[in-house]
Amino acid sequence: MKALLLQDKNMWREMKVSETEKPVPGPGEVLVKVKAAGLNPVDYKTATNGNPNWSYPHILGLDAAVVIEGTGEGVTEFKQGDRVFYHGNLAKKGGFAEYALTTAHTIARIPDGLSFEEAAALPCAGMTAYQALFRKMNLQEGETILIHGGAGGVGGFAIQLAKQVGATIITTCSPENEEYVKSLGADHVIFYKTEDVHTRIMELTNDVGVDAVLDTVSRVNATESLKSIAFNGRIAFIAGNPDYSAVKPFSQALSFHEIALGAVHFSNSVKAQKDLALMNEELAKLVVEGKLSAMISETITLEEVPAALAKLAERHVKGKIVAVL
Repeated sequence: MKALLLQDKNMWREMKVSETEKPVPGPGEVLVKVKAAGLNPVDYKTATNGNPNWSYPHILGLDAAVVIEGTGEGVTEFKQGDRVFYHGNLAKKGGFAEYALTTAHTIARIPDGLSFEEAAALPCAGMTAYQALFRKMNLQEGETILIHGGAGGVGGFAIQLAKQVGATIITTCSPENEEYVKSLGADHVIFYKTEDVHTRIMELTNDVGVDAVLDTVSRVNATESLKSIAFNGRIAFIAGNPDYSAVKPFSQALSFHEIALGAVHFSNSVKAQKDLALMNEELAKLVVEGKLSAMISETITLEEVPAALAKLAERHVKGKIVAVL
């Protein structure tokens, strides 16, 4: 089969499409023919440092929309020809290839009305936002949420999902992305490079603070956000935990939520792994119903993936990039 091969760690910019061996499904696995694969920052981040579980050449690509080609022992719920999509295990070979393997209990069916490209755009960023807002922070109608990085993949999905439940949404972005994040559903926009985020939050909330924060930026940014959270509020973070000592006991009574979507593959919790499929099914349903945009800004070929990952690394990509095979 053809695949985009990573020859060694930190060589993702030099990846080339080459011939490699087609995989064979083991017990509980499915062999899939990849139709589209979503790009995510985690692709270049893990490729930069490598992974001790990898053997080279390695194949990146966590998010894939596929057609089942074959099934391993014990797989009964899926059959050849089924359209499915999934968020893969970053320790194993991924979806930037003609064929791939994944576990049957973590895949979701692609409903009628959802394209392979849309399905491939959803898993990593969409489920991260979904898990943060609903599985962890239990965001409710009438609450106010601060979403950092609203023009990115996770931020963009979070804005749309928060709008679905009737929350008031404040987001940070650059001035050139203001209209874009408002089109997704943001109520208030803060230009983080030129405005003091905390001051603006307090102005917008009558000095109360926000009920919830989703930080997609950094440990430092998450820590800085703590002072903008209302009493009994909460923060979910994906780019490093805040400094918990910044909040004095018996002051704000905050709750903290680490989001580590892909770590579930390394856990012993089959229930949590199956929840990947459930969350993907819910996201797919929302797209088909016209309530959620997959935010695809660009579709590319497999050969163009390294250049697109470089654009992601510069943090100037709006929405999602999808490779079509």
